[in-house]
Amino acid sequence: MLHLRYFVAVAEELNFSAAARRLHMATSPLSQRIKDLERELDHRLFERDTHSVTLTPAGEALLPIARDVLEQINCIPWRLREATRSGHSTMFMGIPTGLHPRMRELVSTLAERACEWCELLRWPGTSKALVTGVHEGRLALALARLPISDPVLDMLPVMSERLGAVVPADQFDGRDSLAVADLADLCFVVAPQEMRAAYFEQLDRELSERGIKKRIKLTDSGYGGIAEVISSGMAFYLSMLDPENPMHGYTLENVRVLPFTDFKPSLDTVLIWRRDRASGGDLDELIAAAREVFAEPLHI
Repeated sequence: MLHLRYFVAVAEELNFSAAARRLHMATSPLSQRIKDLERELDHRLFERDTHSVTLTPAGEALLPIARDVLEQINCIPWRLREATRSGHSTMFMGIPTGLHPRMRELVSTLAERACEWCELLRWPGTSKALVTGVHEGRLALALARLPISDPVLDMLPVMSERLGAVVPADQFDGRDSLAVADLADLCFVVAPQEMRAAYFEQLDRELSERGIKKRIKLTDSGYGGIAEVISSGMAFYLSMLDPENPMHGYTLENVRVLPFTDFKPSLDTVLIWRRDRASGGDLDELIAAAREVFAEPLHI
């Protein structure tokens, strides 16, 4: 099973170093495990050179088989819970950082509706961790930020939030908006890898294409550290515009959030769950209630 997990990671990344980071292991033993698998199956699975990694025809044939086997293994915990549960059960719903209060109210509404058949508890995490939790069955469902590309998940759009530039207030005194070009002398803050959302990596690329070339990469800090760097006058970041969003709690003196005049970034949140758990599975009732509670997406 471990060899199949190693194979799928390399096949999806097509890069041994990236796959090793994803698996939290060194590149050398990962390469050896792939060689062991190729020897056991008597097929070469990857073509490798100094510049690229590609799947061989055998590798392409194995990938859907391996994914299917791993999916069957991953769903054992929740299928076992479903088979052995009696009476009132406990389920967990993933909640990302900076969730808007209006969305929290809807989560509470869902928990109240679900109380007849389960206790729905909240579980915090980054979007990446929450997607993994739902995929593996540890979480019944979760609110997560786009983009998400996991084929076993269903998703329901629930909220779109406008983003603005978090900037040093003294450098934009008297301003109620700004253009991307106004930020050219500042560095864009690149958050630590463990808290960085995929969407912000996309925004980073877009800002670079629009002429924002300077970067400050933080490696051991949270949102408070980002605010400190901005407050000092060196950098800017992107965050939710709505002052009701709890991310504004990280704002320090000499920090403010301004809308763009020529750029319209937004952060989209979706409700996710495993498709097979809602189609004759243990989440039928919960997902039906969630579709009613989150029927009208919020635009903030």
